[in-house]
Amino acid sequence: MARSPAEAGIATVTGVARVDRRTKDLVLRIAPGEIAVIDHEDLDRVAAETLVEAQVGAVVNAAASISGRYPNLGPLLVAAAGIPLLDAVGVDVMTAVADGQLAVVEGGELKVAGRAVATGRRQTLASLEDVLEASRRSMGGELERFAENTLSYIQREGHLLLDEPDLPEVPVTFKGRHVMIVVRGIEYKNDLATLRRSGYLQEMKPLLVGVDGGADALLEIGCKPDLIIGDMDSVTERALRCGAALVVHGYADGRAPGAKRLDALGLDHVVFRSAGTSEDIAMLLAYERGAELIVALGTHSSMVEFLDKGRAGMASTFLVRMKVGPILVDAKGVSRLYENRVRKRDLLVMGLAAIFTLVVITAVSAPIRLVLRGLLLSFR
Repeated sequence: MARSPAEAGIATVTGVARVDRRTKDLVLRIAPGEIAVIDHEDLDRVAAETLVEAQVGAVVNAAASISGRYPNLGPLLVAAAGIPLLDAVGVDVMTAVADGQLAVVEGGELKVAGRAVATGRRQTLASLEDVLEASRRSMGGELERFAENTLSYIQREGHLLLDEPDLPEVPVTFKGRHVMIVVRGIEYKNDLATLRRSGYLQEMKPLLVGVDGGADALLEIGCKPDLIIGDMDSVTERALRCGAALVVHGYADGRAPGAKRLDALGLDHVVFRSAGTSEDIAMLLAYERGAELIVALGTHSSMVEFLDKGRAGMASTFLVRMKVGPILVDAKGVSRLYENRVRKRDLLVMGLAAIFTLVVITAVSAPIRLVLRGLLLSFR
């Protein structure tokens, strides 16, 4: 039964503990009602949404879910969903609780076998909003550091995007096609569903590119990605084996940790070395291979979104978007801009219009009047 946020502030929760330092890995295996034990400073919005969707019983965070460094909304989503949040309990909790152990969240303590193994702050909507408001007032310094990092990278590495990039050979055809790039960003599911309902996918049949977990989002709506590109750390094996071409995002120095996973699975792949983000190189690949239009969905573009991802700047995204800008359409927020739904008022107007049309046709058509007169006589 759902709990109100007020009730969540004092609720005692008992459940199986699931422990993982990577929130995105934990949500793949946690069951409803279980306790998520994570180590995730400044819990980002996407991670928070996955915890809410997983219907966890409580969240115990070794780190501060909101440090005050910048206004991240993730913890508020957890609290607003009525999920108890025990915050900043310390990194020792990751070893003090074994995965699968029965645990209890009571007040500001996490207990195992009746013994408190971690103590922290029991967050509420009110306490989180206080920190959020303070972070909004003091984020000028963070913004300055972010801008400095962005400009510094542009000065050092800008030539990498102005020069002809070293592109991998990929067995898909971009030239002359629409390319839809799906990233697991804010509201990506709603935007993807809206584009699907609009008929765009059926009419234009774009080349579908999933950036890591974006490939799973495409499969969830019944679409098979043509290409999967990324670090390969947050995409399921099911998606990797769907038949899509695989491009591993490697570091500029040649290292590609994601390739090890694909090698272990026996899957063919190529490596694209770049200092940018995976979504950046997906856009760059589509642009350089002659795409007619790039439709970006769920991509990151604001300072808060980049800080959520743990990045100190957005130089590569800035440069890539400048380069591909003439053919780029950002579909973020399209679900709020456009709702494909039929209102009752529209149905009523359409029905009245149809009746009016029938009346007019009957009035001016002698054959129809004759048929109707015959029907009336047959009923008498």
